Amino acid sequence: MRDFKLSKSFLAGYEGLQPLWGPLGYVVYKRTYSRDKEDGTHEEYWETVKRVVEGVYSIQKQHCKNLGLPWNNEKAHRSAQEMYQRIWDFKFTPPGRGFWMMGTEYIDRIGSAPLQNCGMVSTAEIKTSLALPLTWAMDMLMLGVGVGFDTTGAGTCVIQEPKQGDYVYVVEDSREGWVAALRRLVNAYQGRKSLPVRFDFSAIRPEGAPIRGFGGTSSGYKPLDQLLGSTARLLSSRVGCALSSVDIADLFCLVGRCVVSGNVRRSALLSLGSALDDEFMTMKNPQIFALENREIRWASNNSISADIGMEYQVAADSTAKNGEPGYVWLHNMRKYGRMKDPPNWKDRYAVGVNPCGEQTLGHMETCNLVETFPARHDSFEDYKRTLKYAYLYAKTVTLLPTHNEKTNAVMMKNRRIGCSMSGITQALTKFGTREFLKWADAGYEYIQNQDEVYSSWLCVPRSIKTTSVKPSGSVSLLCGATPGIHFAHSEYYIRRVRFQKDSYLVSALKQCGYKTEVDVCLPSTTVVVEFPVHEEHFTKGKTSVTMWEQLELAAQLQAYWADNQVSATITFTADEAKDIAAALSLYETRLKSISFLPLTEHSYAQPPYEEITAGVYGEMVARIDSSRLPEILEAANVHDKTEKFCTTDKCDIEFDVQEK
Repeated sequence: MRDFKLSKSFLAGYEGLQPLWGPLGYVVYKRTYSRDKEDGTHEEYWETVKRVVEGVYSIQKQHCKNLGLPWNNEKAHRSAQEMYQRIWDFKFTPPGRGFWMMGTEYIDRIGSAPLQNCGMVSTAEIKTSLALPLTWAMDMLMLGVGVGFDTTGAGTCVIQEPKQGDYVYVVEDSREGWVAALRRLVNAYQGRKSLPVRFDFSAIRPEGAPIRGFGGTSSGYKPLDQLLGSTARLLSSRVGCALSSVDIADLFCLVGRCVVSGNVRRSALLSLGSALDDEFMTMKNPQIFALENREIRWASNNSISADIGMEYQVAADSTAKNGEPGYVWLHNMRKYGRMKDPPNWKDRYAVGVNPCGEQTLGHMETCNLVETFPARHDSFEDYKRTLKYAYLYAKTVTLLPTHNEKTNAVMMKNRRIGCSMSGITQALTKFGTREFLKWADAGYEYIQNQDEVYSSWLCVPRSIKTTSVKPSGSVSLLCGATPGIHFAHSEYYIRRVRFQKDSYLVSALKQCGYKTEVDVCLPSTTVVVEFPVHEEHFTKGKTSVTMWEQLELAAQLQAYWADNQVSATITFTADEAKDIAAALSLYETRLKSISFLPLTEHSYAQPPYEEITAGVYGEMVARIDSSRLPEILEAANVHDKTEKFCTTDKCDIEFDVQEK
């Protein structure tokens, strides 16, 4: 499929060079996105961008070829070169998914699922098939897709005593094989299959063996063995009973725990329940549930489907304690694009959200995102050009089907994308609030124009929604942008990053003058490295901004930019906790989703962020020569782990994808 190539003469202008990295940028890139090459070396940034851009335009070219549409090779090369330059300059970037997977042979084989950031699956029909949502979630999680799920099927699925078979079930050494094993087990508890005498894991490669295609190493068979055993015990305890909302959440958490046991990819789960469901609302309360249940619920990030006009106090009291539940207004998602625009009901069939809350989604729908950095522009005309190419990246991903027909049926009809912004607070400081919101408003309209033009050319439906604000993650660290809508920690601070003790990155960073020390919590395995950071566009830090200012900023972006959602985790002080219910009542008609997190002063050693003075920052920088890093790392294979593609302060669970 990859039959589009940038010219050697164009690439010669970038080969051997480095972009303008943020304080942690190059290290994050080498740890997270640089893929091994066939010759045993690993990519530099110019090669990663080459792979991404060639992958994008190869998908477009193949799409046009398949449909018999016109393709202008000369025009495509001019376009591809500008896309390359704008990614190089960090005016926009693909999401972490795209940096890692776009343009790889794995995408050629499996389709676009590894390029999708997130998805949603409903349990409304589990009376018919309990296995369907569970195996869909497992499959997508193993490909790095963050998954939201609901509990609407609670009370409808009665578990049966399974019939015992007389056969041994051999699990295939593949992602599909693991998913099929779970399907066989769950189906037995709905009377569709018999249980095997045992599951035979002998075909699964041993722990530590390399995984080709997606990268990383195998976790061995034990996580799957644990998943099947735990699932069987839970279902056996419910024979003759209907599954509750908490049973449903526990089953998904067991799947998440299995997937999290690998070695490469990280992702997220979110459970969406009812505010009237007392059991769901208290499912993490250690005073109510047994220890064995609490141990699997660490993976559950809980939100409620909120109704406009509801009484928020009970839920808000819980949120004030630990940040849960979050709040999702499905009515607003279904009725509106941007909240300033008239109702359009385009998303009337939406059932929920992705784990970080920035994308409205239907049942078994996936979505892909792309990130722009408005503060890295000096004019709106330049930002418009960036929006064109950011939009084009995301729209192109929708041209490539996934491996799942049911997902394709909704994804390829909706063509949903999420053109996002990061460094928003930096842009507010640089341009002023009014000017920035003008950019957001006009930028949204420009994307709608581009969607009309490109959808017509590509002969595909217009995208049901196009814009969002994602929380960002490691991608924003590449250029030193603040993540999504969130504020910087302070003007000067230390950002501590943890590495495996034997990582070659640690040695390289020491040689360049970075301070390293043993992790006091994991001294035998982990090292902490300190990176000094100075926020260029700074007015206030996250410890000084009020809950109300954060809510208002989210509402403004929901009005002027995001027709999907704004992902925002609102931090609040102890004094503000009492006002959460009132805040929800005031903003319920202006937001589509929101979450909260208590703002606490951490007294533990080696915190991830620590405010410092300008003088301390200067002393730290004076000891560092980061320009030596590319040379030191030139011959090293330093890929440690990849992006947690759905990233907030609270929604992620770490795991490594299995492509057996």
